Amino acid sequence: MIWERLLAVVSPDGTPLVFPSGLFLWAFAIFALAHGLWREHGAVRRWLFIGFSVWFYWRSSGEFVALLLGTTVVDYWLARAIGATESTAKKRLYLALSLGSNLGVLGWFKYANFALGSWATLSGRTFEPLDIVLPVGISFYTFQSLSYTMDVYRGEIVALKRYRDFLFFASFFPQLVAGPIVRAKHFLPQMEADLHPSGAERSLAVRLILGGLLKKIVVADYIAVNFVDRIFDAPLLHTGSECLLAAYGYAIQIYCDFSGYSDMAIGIALLLGFRLPVNFDRPYAAATLTDFWRRWHISLSSWLRDYLYIALGGSRKGSLRTYVNLALTMLLGGLWHGASWKFVLWGGVHGAWLALEKLLGLPQRVAGSRWKSALSWLVTFHLVVALWVPFRAKTLQIALDLCGQILAGVDVALLRQVVTAFPTVFLAMAAGYAAHLAPNALDRWFDGRLAKVGWIGRALALAVVAWVVVQVRTAGIQPFIYFQF
Repeated sequence: MIWERLLAVVSPDGTPLVFPSGLFLWAFAIFALAHGLWREHGAVRRWLFIGFSVWFYWRSSGEFVALLLGTTVVDYWLARAIGATESTAKKRLYLALSLGSNLGVLGWFKYANFALGSWATLSGRTFEPLDIVLPVGISFYTFQSLSYTMDVYRGEIVALKRYRDFLFFASFFPQLVAGPIVRAKHFLPQMEADLHPSGAERSLAVRLILGGLLKKIVVADYIAVNFVDRIFDAPLLHTGSECLLAAYGYAIQIYCDFSGYSDMAIGIALLLGFRLPVNFDRPYAAATLTDFWRRWHISLSSWLRDYLYIALGGSRKGSLRTYVNLALTMLLGGLWHGASWKFVLWGGVHGAWLALEKLLGLPQRVAGSRWKSALSWLVTFHLVVALWVPFRAKTLQIALDLCGQILAGVDVALLRQVVTAFPTVFLAMAAGYAAHLAPNALDRWFDGRLAKVGWIGRALALAVVAWVVVQVRTAGIQPFIYFQF
């Protein structure tokens, strides 16, 4: 496994540097103290952030920290060159060099084995995979760095004069390895702003961190270790009822795993005075797939829209071209998630369905009609769940096996037996779905309570959550799902 190989390099004692780990909590406490002491000294504060961020990535990805630093050096100077010339041809050349270097590195580490293996299959040759380890978070920081050079090229921001400032932006540790993907035009102004979060922002930060911990460990890790993983590992050994419940389980697992990380990243950044974009907005409440992608991994969806879909022509070149652009954008979005034909299938079906919705005008048709919206939601939710199956399965064959077990028959009595056999697993699943679908007003109410109880109350809430986490943990912290992307 890539995770184990990488972990052996960066952490000989087997301890990964992830947000819920004790190592991170101690390291962050020391950093936060130093940050508080030097908050008013801009240059020192920047170097503190850079030092901690580089150390954080080294502990997450070992020697590949050199790759991150190399990316920042290349894009910093190419952006400076773009900003310094008036020649359109030279601007395009420098942008092409940035695109080529970033996508070339990403392509080698992420897609070399996939491309070579696919070619070998088509040509009937044997293929021994190259010994390539995928650096943690490479897709995230590559897209983030690319957005900077493209925004400079478009004239939306001015190229930074100091490499230190660009390195601060590109290596910002809360969202470095799994997002949200932050745009330079949103982040850079904050580097010069007042970094004193208000009481309401501190309460929001604590709620996000606590909620992220509960999502990750109490829901995602628990149902994965105790139910979902064993079904997906060998679906033919389980009934259709178990396979169906595992599909629903993985849907809430991946949401709680990824949104839990995003919540913790946003909360940690907010404690330090930085405001990162919201990355999830109750995606399983979406009535259409179009709306789902406005709510799921919002920073990636908006990135693909602004830098790929619109660059391809968007909806400006006729209906047919619009549908093609949608399908192509999602196809490439699928490949962003992984170098495998199952991700091509996943992205391709999403893209085709989005094009179909646009062709039928479905988002407009269901708006304002309660029963149409409910029916469309039911179809959309189960489409998303069904497409998570090939996303999660190790191979397309395993995905077909699991779907075949479900289609062979689901017995209601067996469903009850499975739920009864794993009561805490399905209690965690139910809690995950309930928390996901809870109205935003509940979050605001909780923020208000945290603001009123002060720091003692917030510390007590953290202690309670920590106790709950310790009680339900049955194994070590599981790797975040999106670390592999």
